[in-house]
Amino acid sequence: MVELLAEIERVAEVLQSPVTILVVGIVIVIGMVVGLRMNAFIALVAGAVVVSRMSPGPWSASVARVAEAFGTVVGKIGIVIALAAVIGKCLMDSGAADRIVRSFLQALGEKRSSLALMGSGFVLSIPVFFDTVFYLLVPLARSLWRRTRKNYVLYVTAISAGAAITHTLVPPTPGPLFMANELNIDLGLMILMGTLIGLPTALIGLPICRLFDRAMNLPMRPYVGEKELEPLPDDELPPLLLSLAPVVLPVVLISANTVAKAIGAVRAVTVTAVIGDPNLALLLSAAIAMSLLVRYRGASLAELGQATETALMSGGVIILITAGGGAFGAMLREAGIEDVIQQYLNPNSRSAGVLILLTAFGVASLMKFAQGSGTVSMITTVSMFAAMKISPSMLGCHPVYLAAAIGCGSLVGSWMNDSGFWIYARMGNLTELESLRTWTILLIVLGVIALGITLVLSRLMPLLQFVGA
Repeated sequence: MVELLAEIERVAEVLQSPVTILVVGIVIVIGMVVGLRMNAFIALVAGAVVVSRMSPGPWSASVARVAEAFGTVVGKIGIVIALAAVIGKCLMDSGAADRIVRSFLQALGEKRSSLALMGSGFVLSIPVFFDTVFYLLVPLARSLWRRTRKNYVLYVTAISAGAAITHTLVPPTPGPLFMANELNIDLGLMILMGTLIGLPTALIGLPICRLFDRAMNLPMRPYVGEKELEPLPDDELPPLLLSLAPVVLPVVLISANTVAKAIGAVRAVTVTAVIGDPNLALLLSAAIAMSLLVRYRGASLAELGQATETALMSGGVIILITAGGGAFGAMLREAGIEDVIQQYLNPNSRSAGVLILLTAFGVASLMKFAQGSGTVSMITTVSMFAAMKISPSMLGCHPVYLAAAIGCGSLVGSWMNDSGFWIYARMGNLTELESLRTWTILLIVLGVIALGITLVLSRLMPLLQFVGA
């Protein structure tokens, strides 16, 4: 009898160990998304509830803890995501996004059209969801091929590279926004460092896109019953500065607050803390974007209301998934998962920080490969690492580099279970094999390049003086 009780106690200890709880939580999330085809929100909340039940504390409060954590995340980033969705919708409908793309093409010329398409994707994917950016730009790639009769693969891969990079590294895109919140990173710093890492990655990626184009040399294939839509005349589009304003304004305001705090400008901070608040900055940007829709497309108040409602419906799904991930991460923290890092890493080792960044990259890549969504990969992976409470001193650099490493990892592993893969294949009218040989390999290369830049920057400028700023 004593032996039986001892065995039961040993099993109970194993079941309540942080490692077991972590593994069970991940299996539930991946199993429900991949095996049962459940929405990521349901999977993350279910995983959070199970983790909460397995963690120390009264069972009666387990679900309440999940709901409280869910509400906390919505309160921090829900407004920003909703407003970003409205900005993206109004940029598309008003013609402002079209103006930005045309300006890139005019400035760089037809010979540098691939750079123009990449730059357009890079800029527009900050406030606009990736699939929407691709829908906007692929017709331009097809139009360029009709004029030049060459470089079709270059055009579509350049669009993919530019849009995918900022989608995974630069807020207010939901994944990077959530990572900044979970790791307590100043949003302005996340924007600046995401751009600093993403820009050279995109530029290095462009020659790789050219290699794909030379190796495959594929023609553009027409859609069945394709009819080319007549583009809007230039004089009906908003001017470039106004078109850029909804994208640039929040970046400038939020970054100004970050810089003011970093340099200790006390008087300036009293102003930038207000205008640089992400919620207010995005609200001002959304107001400008909506005014463009009214002024340049003649939208009535009813039509404006319909456009914003459509945007909020798509943004609402992202908010639910993001907050579900926040609840999942909060329950992992309550399970004491931070002890895991002490078991496998020597905090006094000089290589501990690099090893943590490499591990974060690897976990994010595996999560992306397993379930397909880059956003879910970022949310789940950062929830795990945030729960480990890795100190900046142990990391050897600012946590913004940990967020960047996870973002880089979420680029890797895109194949047939990723909606982005099918958007690329169907909109580009490419076969599955052609998409695997271009899209999938390209994102792997970009992810590794971005990780390399992240590792180098984390050693050259660790930014430890900005921790807690």
